[in-house]
Amino acid sequence: MLGTSVPYFAIAVKQEQKDYAKKIVEYSIANHPVTDIFANDPDGKRRQFEFRFTGSLGEVVFADAYQLPRPTRSFGAVDGQDFGQDFQLPYNGKLASIDVKSMHRKSNRFLENYVLNIPGYQINKDISLTDYYFCISLNDYNGVTYASFLGLIDKRKVLDGEIGDLFVSGTTRIRQDGTTFRFMRDTYEIMFRHILAPPITPYIQTLPGFRKIYLLPGRQNNLY
Repeated sequence: MLGTSVPYFAIAVKQEQKDYAKKIVEYSIANHPVTDIFANDPDGKRRQFEFRFTGSLGEVVFADAYQLPRPTRSFGAVDGQDFGQDFQLPYNGKLASIDVKSMHRKSNRFLENYVLNIPGYQINKDISLTDYYFCISLNDYNGVTYASFLGLIDKRKVLDGEIGDLFVSGTTRIRQDGTTFRFMRDTYEIMFRHILAPPITPYIQTLPGFRKIYLLPGRQNNLY
């Protein structure tokens, strides 16, 4: 088989899940004083609802898939800071602290050398409880939103330099389409091939749209 032999999986996102995520994001923006946490991201001020919605929807579908309590607050709640522990999930014989990282892409087919970016301050934060980052990608196809559960990134391996590359603020990077962008803060790039396979429970296999997918062989350069 071409690409990796360990699958990730995709499921369909329900409208009710979108509505719930939208509700907690709107409440957070209207009622919580921390409203500009994406101010340093390119176009972050204007797109803060989009960024927050993507992150919150990822947490909602994660919670539902693994049959965990849903989040009740979105980003920015002063009394809702989780110190990098969105959820606790049994993994490798222990109860691991999970920080869900969600993104929105055009497709759910990925090459091995696609990358996930994680701000350096999050990984190096002393009070962080995170054991693993869990990568979820959202995409729309024929009027349906799908959530691809790509899997887990071992934070300790990033800190120890076993996986990931650190790029300092101001570094210019090139996207797959030839356009460029600049990191606004120190950022780690982790290639998808270094993401650990997500647990697939019997319940997950019953969810609408469930299917296993495999990473495709990568090219020479890292891709966005």
